[in-house]
Amino acid sequence: MMAPFFTGKGDDGTTGFLGEGRISKSSARIEALGSVDEATAAIGFARALSQLEDTKAILLKTQQQLYWLMAELAAAPENAERFRQLDEDHLQTLEAKIDQLERAVTVPREFILPGETPAAGALAIARTVVRRAERSTVRLSETGEMVRPLLVAYLNRLSSLLFILEVAESSEFGKGPKPAKVPVP
Repeated sequence: MMAPFFTGKGDDGTTGFLGEGRISKSSARIEALGSVDEATAAIGFARALSQLEDTKAILLKTQQQLYWLMAELAAAPENAERFRQLDEDHLQTLEAKIDQLERAVTVPREFILPGETPAAGALAIARTVVRRAERSTVRLSETGEMVRPLLVAYLNRLSSLLFILEVAESSEFGKGPKPAKVPVP
C-alpha cells in the first residue's frame, strides 16, 4: 500500500529540510528554495511553449541544474557540501551560451515589452522569477547562512540568458522585440 500523498507534518507552519529537525516555512532558506522552485516551473512553461529546439534543450538542462541548486539551498550548512554539484564550469557554460546568442540575434539596447510570442512572454516571466530567486538567495546569504557566491552568480547569468532567449524567440517567430519607448539611463 502506498503512503498518503500528504503527511500533515507541515500543518504547524514548519517543513523538513536537508538537516536536523524542521524549520519555519517563512524562513529565508525556504523562501529562497521556493523562489528557485518557481523559477524551475516558469522555465518549464517557457520550454513547453518554445518553438526553437536549441532553446528547449538549453531550458531542460537549466531546469536540471536548478534542482542541484535547490538541493544545496535546502541543505543545512553542515550538509551543504554533499549537495554541491554546480561549479564554475556550469557558470562559464551559461556565459558562453549568452555570448553565442548575442552574436546570433540583435539585442536591443532599450527596454522591451514582453509577449511578442507566447514563448517569448513565458521566457520574460521566467526571467523575472529567476531575478526574484536571485534576490531571495542574496537575502538568505545576508542572514548569515552560508551561500556560495557561485549560486547567486549562476542565477544572475541565468536571467541574462533567459532575456537573450526571449529576444531570439521574438526575432524568429514574431516581429522582433517591441521597444517600450522608455529612455535607458
